[in-house]
Amino acid sequence: MSTAAERFRALHRAGDPLLLPNAWDLASAAALAAAGFPAVGTTSLGVAAAHGLPDAEGAAKSETLALARRLVRLPCLVTVDAEAGFGDPVAVAVELAEAGVAGMNLEDGRPGGMADPAEQAAMLREVKHHAPELFLNARIDTHWLREPGVPAMLERARRYEDAGADGVFVPGLTDPDDIRTLVASVALPVNVLCPPAGTGNLADLGVRRISTGSLLYRTAVHTAVNTARGTLGGRAPQGAVAGYEEFEAMVRDAQLSRRETNSAEY
Repeated sequence: MSTAAERFRALHRAGDPLLLPNAWDLASAAALAAAGFPAVGTTSLGVAAAHGLPDAEGAAKSETLALARRLVRLPCLVTVDAEAGFGDPVAVAVELAEAGVAGMNLEDGRPGGMADPAEQAAMLREVKHHAPELFLNARIDTHWLREPGVPAMLERARRYEDAGADGVFVPGLTDPDDIRTLVASVALPVNVLCPPAGTGNLADLGVRRISTGSLLYRTAVHTAVNTARGTLGGRAPQGAVAGYEEFEAMVRDAQLSRRETNSAEY
């Protein structure tokens, strides 16, 4: 029987990349699973902001882990954005693996800059040693934190690959030539953020995973505000909106479906 990580890894196909939507709570993840997405990630910004906490500062550890335990009940594979590991990346990875999570992201960005690449690689190696069943996606924050040049990104990618990472994720990487260079430099699946204009030619560039990051959460909040304003102005919401009972049933049915799937597997 294949593991969750093995099934998740198989979704990272050359020429047919995995589009990974990122949820921030059980309802958003259940809606994405009900829409047919085979895998759902979490967004650290969405999880933190939904609880009134800052992102990327390790403040949402308990909220992230609690959400992960809820999401594994859904009929989809789950990968978790664990920021920089919440101060104890090995323990977090082990807890996620034991919960049935398929993968996790660990980033090398820090509030004060970038982690030393050798130290980050050593940490990734330790995580992979203690939680080998997780698909470990090593996030490289060179482009977000404006570290100089593509060579720094490539050095980190190679180090992280040697440390046992299963994928590399470079948010902010958009230049086609730079994407091709990264794809050619590592054997791991390359993950980028979905550009504002859509996935475009990312499959042709060799990308095997495209994440929405915090886009869905930010869009949901923006849409909620605009809907509230429109309601005050007498305008109906744009597009179809699930009714109360339909929405409640979707979340309930998604959890029931996962329990039935687990019973069939075991």
